[in-house]
Amino acid sequence: MELIDHYDAATGTFSYLLIEPHSGECAVIDPVLDYAANSGRSSLGSVEPLAAVVRERGLTLRWILETHAHADHLSAAVALQEEFGGAIVIGAGIGAVQNIFKQLLNLESQFATDGSQFDRLVADGDTLPIGDQLVAVIATPGHTPACVSYAVGERIFVGDTLFMPDQGTARCDFPGGDAATLYRSIARLLSYPDATELRLCHDYPEGRVPCGVVSVATQRADNIHIAGRSEAEFVARREARDATLDLPRLIVPAIQVNLRGGHWPPVESDGYSYLKVPVNKL
Repeated sequence: MELIDHYDAATGTFSYLLIEPHSGECAVIDPVLDYAANSGRSSLGSVEPLAAVVRERGLTLRWILETHAHADHLSAAVALQEEFGGAIVIGAGIGAVQNIFKQLLNLESQFATDGSQFDRLVADGDTLPIGDQLVAVIATPGHTPACVSYAVGERIFVGDTLFMPDQGTARCDFPGGDAATLYRSIARLLSYPDATELRLCHDYPEGRVPCGVVSVATQRADNIHIAGRSEAEFVARREARDATLDLPRLIVPAIQVNLRGGHWPPVESDGYSYLKVPVNKL
């Protein structure tokens, strides 16, 4: 399976294009929509390098895979689907996340909390075909209740579950997050063979170049939050760190879009969509 990645420096996000060369089918994982918070304008600069490959090689986009409803960037899933087709996929736990944020952000009464904004909801053990290859779904909750990882051959795309070893693991203080659950999800990922590639969704490097791939063996030995720590030690360290973190810069717009499968909120009477900002609530 051919793999092409793209790093969006503005959000520290890796997106991936998986290509099955015999059939020409492909999948995109965690595509980024550029969004300017000061103006509310969106653009397609970050996703264009991957879209250009699909376009120029005449590939068939089979799946647009979200590892979870991201809080740090907006999804470009709809833009890709409008040009190339393909089904937008997310973990079946998304309904729980939608229900939490519908209440927290007081979203419109007709906002559905059953995941129906997505084309397919997947659960642990499900598989998705790309040509003659299969993508296996691994439930990895903890960061959010709906987090999933996608395994293809000797690669696993782990979303926010793990970062590079010098940066540790995902935060667990968002509504529905749980540090003990994350520890168990990580333990499951680290039970794979040593040479398995873990493909990360984020890297925020300090003094080094961005990197989105690390082996299971390296994570197991060197991850600053996991290596040599019991579940209780991990939970204490994770919760203490989470208590010091500010909210992601784009969480308010990102959640409102990403819970809708990448769609904007319903158009209002003037023909435009609007994003809500809760005052003194978050």
